[in-house]
Amino acid sequence: MSWAGTCARRRKRTTVPDPAVPPAPDLIGRDFTATAPDQRWCGDITYLRVGAGWLYLATVIDIATRRLVGWSINTHMRTTLVIDALDAAVAARRGRVDGVIFRSDRGAQYSSSDFADACQRHGIRRSMGRIGSSYDNALAEAYFATLKRELDVDHRHWTSEADARRNVFRWIAFYNHRRRHSALGYLSPADYEQTRTPATLHQIAA
Repeated sequence: MSWAGTCARRRKRTTVPDPAVPPAPDLIGRDFTATAPDQRWCGDITYLRVGAGWLYLATVIDIATRRLVGWSINTHMRTTLVIDALDAAVAARRGRVDGVIFRSDRGAQYSSSDFADACQRHGIRRSMGRIGSSYDNALAEAYFATLKRELDVDHRHWTSEADARRNVFRWIAFYNHRRRHSALGYLSPADYEQTRTPATLHQIAA
């Protein structure tokens, strides 16, 4: 019947450790749980094919509520990409992030002195897993797997950055406010967050 199976595209490497920089300690192991918002965050970088080039998306996810609280998207993978995502998350939480643990891989962006300085400025504690272990940042990896599957990234052909950004932002809004999670009692991250957050916490724009 001329049917053929489909497979994912070849992966593009986004995690390149810097051997000259000592890693941050592992503060959470593989325990991706938290009892309230802004105790533990995690983040990572992924890539999106646009025409003949790439866009890179950096994320900051609240582990307790699965909400994407900060993100940055650009045509490069420089350290400013992850710093912009972190700053966006801090701004979304109105700066009330002192003591938050941020989990990442050991990529050069996250192990850089500039990112360490940004975390220290906000009172955020860095945590890193082992090299080459996706399970050590499993929640961030799962988020990207969901995004790419539901946006059909492996087979979608965006011809412009504007189109790709628009589709990604639209999906993020859907994910935060409407997509239900079995781990959250089949509530969306935004709805679940309201059950775990004091009324004094400001609403987060997504």
